[in-house]
Amino acid sequence: MNLDIKKLGQIADKKHRLIIGLMSGTSLDGLDIALCRITGFDKLTKVQLLAFETISYADDFKNQVKKICFVKDVDLEQICLINKRLGVLHAKYINDFIAKKGFKNHEIDLIASHGQTIYHSPSKLRNIDEYGNATLQIGDADHIAVHTGIITMSDFRQKNIAQGEEGAPLALYGDYLLFKSDDENRVLLNIGGIANFTILKPNIDFENILCSDTGPGNTMMDQYIQQNFKPLSFDKNAEIAKKGNINKFLLDQLLQHNFFLQEFPKTTGPELFNLNYLENALKVIEKEISKEDVLATLNKFTAEAIAIGIRSFILSKEKATIYISGGGAHNPLLIDNLSMLLPNISIKNTQELGINPDAKEAILFALLANETIAGDTKFFSKKTLNMGKISLPN
Repeated sequence: MNLDIKKLGQIADKKHRLIIGLMSGTSLDGLDIALCRITGFDKLTKVQLLAFETISYADDFKNQVKKICFVKDVDLEQICLINKRLGVLHAKYINDFIAKKGFKNHEIDLIASHGQTIYHSPSKLRNIDEYGNATLQIGDADHIAVHTGIITMSDFRQKNIAQGEEGAPLALYGDYLLFKSDDENRVLLNIGGIANFTILKPNIDFENILCSDTGPGNTMMDQYIQQNFKPLSFDKNAEIAKKGNINKFLLDQLLQHNFFLQEFPKTTGPELFNLNYLENALKVIEKEISKEDVLATLNKFTAEAIAIGIRSFILSKEKATIYISGGGAHNPLLIDNLSMLLPNISIKNTQELGINPDAKEAILFALLANETIAGDTKFFSKKTLNMGKISLPN
């Protein structure tokens, strides 16, 4: 028997597993690395975050990646080259991270790599065709496995699509395992480049969970900052947006897309919500708007899109708590806008539930790997959790 195959069985039988979760989101700012000790599986899952770090990409490499992400016309050779380079680069980051945190590579059981999404194409956003939902992530896991010596799982979204789903968001599995409550009405809200939420009613069964994208998160705000306020890459503490005023005409136009009329659950990405989307809205209103006002309006747009989703499932008189994670958790104006739009809902972050809000997405992919290797496939009923392709070091 192949020794790595034998090792997979041994890992599955362990009382606890050391798994590194990797997340590189639509903001393209770098790689989140979360080292987790995961005990048990299914309802008995417990997670301890042992170490976490976000490693930023160099500006020149980030610019190369941006050229092949979320656009229809792209240099195919560059996709091939960056697919390999990302894998090798992520392996280097992981090796450095493991050494820095005082561990040895042989002590790590698995790596769970989300990869870098370069295009997400749900069928709802296309004309009717025979292709259905599709998505593509790069950052080859074989290179990660070979260069770290650690069994690596990747490409989690393809199984979900093969089963007829949209391939995103996949947060519902980890949100259910970690955050389900017997008595609290919870909304797990992640605001990365795109925003998504999971509705967790008290004692909810997995089959009844709602997990969906809501629309833009930080992506349009970040892109606008990078275009108009160089060398800044994002609006730290919403300092620039706070100087502006919300333009109602622009806000109304931004909310006109039929994405906001589609039934939940649904997915989207920077393929739709980008600076071209903003420019088209600005052309319609035909008014000069200050850059600060545009940014303030984009901030409110993100909040409005999130509120539309949450109000669809949490009644105005219901008590509920939003537990927020992702980069948006650090945007005070965005939190204020959400508070005004959802006055009946208190807003906290996932640290209140014992999970670092910046590390949450990487932790969730470590959980997916744990369930695939050690979990009971019947636990999640029809929504099989056997996700991820396995790359062996040898």
